[in-house]
Amino acid sequence: MKAADLFDLTGRVALVTGASRGIGEAIARCLAANGAEVIVVSRKLDACEHVAASIRADGGRARAYACHQGDLAAVDALFAWLGADVGGLDILVNNAATNPLYGSVLQMDAPAFAKTVDVNLRGTWFMCTHAARMMTRSGGGSIINVASVAAERPMAGLGLYGATKAAVVNLTQAFAKELAPSRIRVNALLPGLVNTQFAAALQTDADVRERALAAIPLGYIAEPADMVGAALYLASDASRYTTGATLRVDGGLNS
Repeated sequence: MKAADLFDLTGRVALVTGASRGIGEAIARCLAANGAEVIVVSRKLDACEHVAASIRADGGRARAYACHQGDLAAVDALFAWLGADVGGLDILVNNAATNPLYGSVLQMDAPAFAKTVDVNLRGTWFMCTHAARMMTRSGGGSIINVASVAAERPMAGLGLYGATKAAVVNLTQAFAKELAPSRIRVNALLPGLVNTQFAAALQTDADVRERALAAIPLGYIAEPADMVGAALYLASDASRYTTGATLRVDGGLNS
């Protein structure tokens, strides 16, 4: 079998959350370039439509939909629309996440705690359950939960964020075991330090950037495009015997 055949996503529908920028946008573009029809999802419709229109201009297939993953009614509406207007789902990339507080665990207040858990954990869980029900009816699929290397090693200033991402790894493994008989694969992608708006301190604080670089054996901070190869592998038939895995893409940071 040719490598191109293993990674061909023609005829498949992929939903990518947090896809209006950064890692989510890069993954959405990659999946579309390899044949998938991509549903670009984020909180703001105009930002989603900007990415979807760009994908279509490049010859791909894409639609935009606004959904706040921390709002379960919005998640319900997203999947109702998906079933009625699109007809099904083959690939889900749970990339949306939030971290309203970068600072000591002692600074965490209840509103910031609730927002972080609602988006990163509760939202991811229910995105998985909705997708799994839809995929079960169609004979299988692939769910990719974007976690973080902070799931494996707590990082200063990211205490709750890391805890929610550790929970995402655990729920990935739980879903993988239960959904395997339905031919639904569930895996976690663990990015390291990536140059995105989410990691704004890397761009504004020279000391933080230098310390980060010193900890990465490969010697550079990733760009969003560095995550797409792993995502394409997990989405495609190239990983058809891979489920419950955590794929770390971190330049050796947690090695």
